[in-house]
Amino acid sequence: MTKLLGTIVSFLLLAPTMAQQPRQLLSKKDSINKYTDSIRSLPPLEVRSVRVSENSPFAKTNISKASIAEVNFGQDLPFLIQNTPSVVVNSDAGTGVGYTGIRIRGTDATRINVTLNGIPYNDAESMGTYFVDLPDFSASVNSIQIQRGVGTSTNGSGAFGATLNLATNDYRPAHYLSLQNSVGSFNSMKNSLNVGTGLLNNHFTVDARLSKISSDGYMDRANSDLKSFYVSGTYWGDQSSLRLNVFSGKEKTYQAWYGVPEELLATNRTYNPAGTEKTGDPYKNQTDNYTQTHYQLFYNQQINSSLKWSTAFFLTKGKGYYEEYKTAANLNDYGITTFGSLPFDVVRRRWLDNNFYGQIASLTYEARKHTFTAGGGWNNYDGQHYGVLPFPNIAPINISTVYYDNNAIKKDQNLYAKWQYQINSQLSSFVDLQYRHVKHTMFGFDHNPDLTINHSFNFFNPKAGLSYKKGNTNYYTSIAIAHKEPNRDDFEASIAEQPKQEVLYDWETGFNSKSSNFDWGANFYYMNYKDQLVLTGKINDVGSYTRTNTPKSYRAGIEVEERWKLGKYFTSTGNVTFSKNKIQNFTAYFDDYDAGGQQAIQHKNTDITLSPNLTAAHSIYWMPSNKIQLSWTSKYVSKQYLDNTQNETRILKSYFLNDLNASWKIINKNKWAAQLQFYVINIFDKLYEPNGYTYSYLYGGNTTTSNNYYPMAGRNFWLSLKIDLK
Repeated sequence: MTKLLGTIVSFLLLAPTMAQQPRQLLSKKDSINKYTDSIRSLPPLEVRSVRVSENSPFAKTNISKASIAEVNFGQDLPFLIQNTPSVVVNSDAGTGVGYTGIRIRGTDATRINVTLNGIPYNDAESMGTYFVDLPDFSASVNSIQIQRGVGTSTNGSGAFGATLNLATNDYRPAHYLSLQNSVGSFNSMKNSLNVGTGLLNNHFTVDARLSKISSDGYMDRANSDLKSFYVSGTYWGDQSSLRLNVFSGKEKTYQAWYGVPEELLATNRTYNPAGTEKTGDPYKNQTDNYTQTHYQLFYNQQINSSLKWSTAFFLTKGKGYYEEYKTAANLNDYGITTFGSLPFDVVRRRWLDNNFYGQIASLTYEARKHTFTAGGGWNNYDGQHYGVLPFPNIAPINISTVYYDNNAIKKDQNLYAKWQYQINSQLSSFVDLQYRHVKHTMFGFDHNPDLTINHSFNFFNPKAGLSYKKGNTNYYTSIAIAHKEPNRDDFEASIAEQPKQEVLYDWETGFNSKSSNFDWGANFYYMNYKDQLVLTGKINDVGSYTRTNTPKSYRAGIEVEERWKLGKYFTSTGNVTFSKNKIQNFTAYFDDYDAGGQQAIQHKNTDITLSPNLTAAHSIYWMPSNKIQLSWTSKYVSKQYLDNTQNETRILKSYFLNDLNASWKIINKNKWAAQLQFYVINIFDKLYEPNGYTYSYLYGGNTTTSNNYYPMAGRNFWLSLKIDLK
């Protein structure tokens, strides 16, 4: 089956050039202009192939470049989309700068498929997304589409809660220069320069960006030093385009990922335990250091008036480490036997050196009633995990020592076919079929170096739906099935306890209605999981807490959105999500230090971890002139549970936030413009925690629960000056 898939993929990726029509067929000026407009003006095919159209039967939100710019002061990308439906965000440093997290419909980032111009971005092993590795990438993004639920077939890991498609490959025929400088609370600062040549010699464009972001963070020592660049050069032909993107990010952040114990929240909520193993002052270099560079090469071809083809090759290189101070370490554990079991303080570095490369392609046929897209891709990941005691060190080590070295390889291939058919003037159908093959090969783990994993998965992911348009209202319904492989950590157990694949059945139905002054819509969803992997508190063979397959669980809810133009100067936008997120049968484990081992407690019909039953966001915009805009945004997130037991002593409290955003175009001339922006976050100084974790244990006959939280900053601000040369 794998050989057959490889043959089909090769044909799909390479053969479409055979279908090109003779150039003389396109010699008429009007035909050339038609194709040129299509190549340059429409979103590129590699983006359109993984996005859904306006009338497709899926829940989605489109975000424009202008909307991104309104809130792009220096925070990470999740904070720029936090007011879209069903979204909850968090930040280790408490400010939105540095390591951040996002959940959509309660599902975390490992279940959110992210693509950059159609190319997969999720980490191949953990399946998480680390936008800290691409600081200020939002400044180069032209549009974002969020698909909630399974959505359509795309490239990369399976979407189990949402898909996030980011596009930078825009056509900008006019030259430009844009400089943004932002300052904020906690010594936060952003400097960003965007430049573009415009269309040169009727065929070439070059766009570039250089950014630097820094912050001390709200949490103690949670500082960030982030640098990035982006360069894109394109050749625009009459019927084709060739583009090369190179972009990179380098981050150095002080570790702030341990959280604050509950008992310290009231008195020392910025407490950061990282580096405090060192006697006296905390260790200064308890940092995370990582550089990630992306190379993307795209080719788009308009074969004829109905047929379009696109392919892209990509390489993502990542390398970095995090450094830790460890006290009273036994050097035997690091392969050094010279000193017996004498305890020494050590500094260690845990490295990751990886390459992720592959290809995507799509072929689209558009006729009067049909739109057919066939696509797919392949990618390989090669990740080297190793730990080093560097020399010089605190311990008496006279040479740099590698104390573990584990390699991991992951291969992913997929094919999909999408067919949208206009049955009549009001009714259209959508069918999407995907086959995906995944192979994991892992040569040992940090705590289990002798365990070798060689596991393959074959997934068939069908989707289908109907859309019905009457007047200004579009009604839709769809069903989608998705499969997802376990991540690297899930495999670190005995061979007898290996995880199974997860399966999701997703039903979506809703409508959206638009008029000149009022747009609104509602979406109902039911996401039924089989064998969802969740944390249970269970310890695996090497003493680590592991995720376990849970037979039955579901998420069900309704999402409502509105946009209302209130007269000449005011506009209201908002959304609300009501949901139930349940595990039907769940076994929780906790450590028993009195008797040894663990105890188990059975639970039924409990809320899923970190899944609020209510989220809501609302913004009111006031535009008294074309130079001034004020907006007031409110965000509400209901109570969340820290584990799957639905225990009222293990919760994140609900919170209600309010932000003020003001912009003033102080200069708006033909050749240049200047805009001043002021952003006050959490204006009422609400103390809240959007993320946390918990664990319990039995000792001395008593059960002790330890809750740990990630607090966010109180009232804070950003001030930005943006200058545009046109």
